[in-house]
Amino acid sequence: MMKQQKAISLVITGASGSCYGLRLLEALIEAKRHVYLMISDAGRVVIETELGLTLPTDLHEAEAFLAERCNASPGQLQLFGNRQWEAPVASGSNAPEAMVIAPCTMGTLSAIACGASNNLIERAADVMLKERRPLLLLAREAPFSEIHLENMLKLARMGVTIMPACPGFYHRPQSVDELVDFMVARILDHLAIEHQLQPRWGA
Repeated sequence: MMKQQKAISLVITGASGSCYGLRLLEALIEAKRHVYLMISDAGRVVIETELGLTLPTDLHEAEAFLAERCNASPGQLQLFGNRQWEAPVASGSNAPEAMVIAPCTMGTLSAIACGASNNLIERAADVMLKERRPLLLLAREAPFSEIHLENMLKLARMGVTIMPACPGFYHRPQSVDELVDFMVARILDHLAIEHQLQPRWGA
């Protein structure tokens, strides 16, 4: 069993761009990080719609499925249900090193901004805020309304990293995978996790 240290919380919500979350999961596993994973109900639907990947409905089966898919070590990946209040992420006494929501819906962002904590995802984000741990939201919506922008500004002033899913093109990507890797690389940079997903600017 892998020691539960340097854990990262990863959340996949129902915004378009589930490929970002699953690619980040692969990268975190490869980087030997312990991952606390949460997937919203809408996130499961979007994963199936966009990627043709149907996750088992049983939590333990889904965890095993994703662990095998990402070649995770035993115990390296833990998948939690949205009402699993006994999960480590629900308490500041066992808060992870950082939390990423990729992709992040505007509904989730709004709930975090007002401290709703109506489910495990929202509570886990609330824990990160109160414990002053890094929280990164890969916002995915277009265009942004005034409400969206006000919520982002509110969270940014609390120290949350708001990172819209806007890949660059200066590296001349040849595939969708390269565009996805661009954003995942930026997330890993903000988490201070080494990677080789893309060449550095000017290197």
